[in-house]
Amino acid sequence: MDRIVIADDHPLFRGALGSALARAAPDAALHETASLAGAREALGAGPVDLLLLDLKLSDSEGFAGLAELRRDFPAVPVTVVSASEDGATIRRALAFGAAGFIPKSATLPEMVEALTAILAGDGWCPPLDDEDEGEPMEARIATLTPSQLKILIGLQQGRLNKQIAFDLGVTEATIKAHLTSVFRKLGVHNRTQAVIAAQALSLDV
Repeated sequence: MDRIVIADDHPLFRGALGSALARAAPDAALHETASLAGAREALGAGPVDLLLLDLKLSDSEGFAGLAELRRDFPAVPVTVVSASEDGATIRRALAFGAAGFIPKSATLPEMVEALTAILAGDGWCPPLDDEDEGEPMEARIATLTPSQLKILIGLQQGRLNKQIAFDLGVTEATIKAHLTSVFRKLGVHNRTQAVIAAQALSLDV
């Protein structure tokens, strides 16, 4: 059973996320908190499959909380939920290690779509414009660790997270954590985009 933590200081939005999760993960155990400290306590109490984190909490604002949680709980996928939904904010959240970004303006069906994708190990965020993000894809792939490169090749081969985990002799949670880093390094937002990036380079598998 998935264990999911919602860290948001708006009860109504926690309720909206709960409704979306009831559809995306009906068997999940939900834990709600209104603070970063509460989120840390929940993460320390046992395995968590997903943390939904508001960028503005009573004891944290901005990306510091996200950065701290990614540092201290690297195996836990974190998805940012925020009323700040400009492209720069989304890109910064992903750069700080978020597995996805759900704007608070999202409809219930959009939330369900996003949560379903994220829980499956895919990233999700609103469409972003095609800004030039700097270095070529070859250089980005060169930054992958050997394990991350093997995971990218596994994605290109169409293998599921659990199959890649078996191949590498690690847990599925470890694969999900690695995927967050792979997406960030490649500058992509989900496994489909990662596969396209690898195919565009004719990555040798």
